[in-house]
Amino acid sequence: MAFRARIWQRRALIVALRVARLVGTGVRRFLPGLRYLGRALQQRWRRSLQFRTVLTTLMLAVTSFAVVGAYLSNQIANNLFQERLTQAESETRYNVKQVQETFDGAQVTDQSSVITLVSDTLSAVEGRGSVIQRRYVFEAMPNQTKPRNRWVESRASDQLTVSVIPPDLRKAVQESGKDQYWASTVIPVGTEDRPGIAVGNKVTFNGTVYELYLIYDLNTAQQTLNEIQSVLWAGGAVLVLLIGAVAWYVTRNVVSPVSHAAMVSEKLAAGQLQERMVVKGEDEVARLGASFNHMAASLQEQITQLATLSQMQQRFVSDVSHELRTPLTTVRMAAEVLYDARDDFDPINKRSAELLYNQVERFQSLLSDLLEISRFDAGVAVLDAEPEDLTQVIAHVIEGAAPVAAEYGSEILFTAPKDAVIVEMDARRIDRILRNLILNAVEHGEGRPVTVTVAVNDTAVGVAVRDHGIGMDQAQAARVFDRFWRADPARARTTGGSGLGLSIAMEDTKLHHGWLQAWGRKGDGANFRLTLPLRQDGVITESPLQLEPKDATIPGAPGTIPAEQDYKNMLLLQAGAAAPAPVQSPEETP
Repeated sequence: MAFRARIWQRRALIVALRVARLVGTGVRRFLPGLRYLGRALQQRWRRSLQFRTVLTTLMLAVTSFAVVGAYLSNQIANNLFQERLTQAESETRYNVKQVQETFDGAQVTDQSSVITLVSDTLSAVEGRGSVIQRRYVFEAMPNQTKPRNRWVESRASDQLTVSVIPPDLRKAVQESGKDQYWASTVIPVGTEDRPGIAVGNKVTFNGTVYELYLIYDLNTAQQTLNEIQSVLWAGGAVLVLLIGAVAWYVTRNVVSPVSHAAMVSEKLAAGQLQERMVVKGEDEVARLGASFNHMAASLQEQITQLATLSQMQQRFVSDVSHELRTPLTTVRMAAEVLYDARDDFDPINKRSAELLYNQVERFQSLLSDLLEISRFDAGVAVLDAEPEDLTQVIAHVIEGAAPVAAEYGSEILFTAPKDAVIVEMDARRIDRILRNLILNAVEHGEGRPVTVTVAVNDTAVGVAVRDHGIGMDQAQAARVFDRFWRADPARARTTGGSGLGLSIAMEDTKLHHGWLQAWGRKGDGANFRLTLPLRQDGVITESPLQLEPKDATIPGAPGTIPAEQDYKNMLLLQAGAAAPAPVQSPEETP
């Protein structure tokens, strides 16, 4: 036996392992699908007002029907049971009385007569074919002190035995006088078990006390209850579907115009100014659509007017710039002749020749900037990108700005990695960007040092131009790239700026898919950061340099100029430099 037990134990373990393996395989196969379905529902829930409204309505409807259905089912079941119980108690009381009267009036003394009398009397209490099927169990009470009738011990309908009677009911009947008790029980009928009620009493025959139980079959009541519950389930399901359909239809009528308005708004924002909403009827939605269309038409008219005006301005600037080039060239040639011969003039004419030459140079610079802006506006600016060493371009720019820096008394400090920084760029445009940034820093640096820092990461290179001059506030930093904008117009007139240099620098940066950003603080100088992708097909995720410099003073604290030791990691242009550690800045956007 022990050997067989071990075999069965091992077989059970093998079966359990196989079942666990099947369950695990099923979970692994269906889990991705369930996750995909869950994410799709969550996305639909977040993005669709109609889906959210319909699903919420269905959930509330199902919950309400479940509560109401459970309450109705419970009430119907209780009423059916109470009705059957009242009927069973009444019929039992009547039949027990009839049986006792028959037993009391019987005049039989032999065994066969007694058995026949008892069988006929008990058969009469069976209720076959009536609304409630009724059976009986007739059992002599145990432990009787008086002499017992040995010919009749027990009788029962069909295959019933006294075991169908709950022990508590038998105990209550045995210990009572002539009271009647009942209990719920289960009646075996054929191969099924049916619910029933057993009602018990005591009867006496020939001095022997018997327990008489009439058992009522509640199968018909249970079938009625099942049919009612089926009707409730079917009715609830149909009502839930109808409510869902109504909610979908109503929300569709309300949400569809909103969705259509959102779609039209997105197209308007994308530049499709001719898009309009479809207006039907005269209700609130129709008035909303009419107002929306009126607003869109007004916006389209204003935008068209502004675009036309802008095009006219751009065309005017372009035409004037081109028309001025030829006479300006002639004037410049004449100014150069006078300038070269100024030493032969008297002091007044000499000064006039120098002023004429300088103003013509400035006029030509402004005209060049206007022509460049015109090319950007016309969309004809083309990037001629080639792999170049960015540090050499910066060194060339600093070398060209050195005379201006010497004039202002500033020192340009340059920090860059030892190795070459190869970037796919248009060297002419990058040279122009950096020349603008460095000359601006020198002009506004109040004679203090200007630092140029280069750092590189896996995808981008950053160049920061930092000065410690008068600085600017956040509002000025936000407008510093606007055309013809000057933070201090009086100062700009003394330095000769046209107000287009930083705008052209921004357009050049956009051609490189880069970032050009400005930081400033009053009394603490400014910092301009240029970030370029190493390759033209690259994407900038973060700049290697921090926009707000580390040496910036805390707002409210007295402004300070970086001490000499703050530049111990920076070297002059002519010296080699150690690679600075890239600075991790917060997540940024251009």
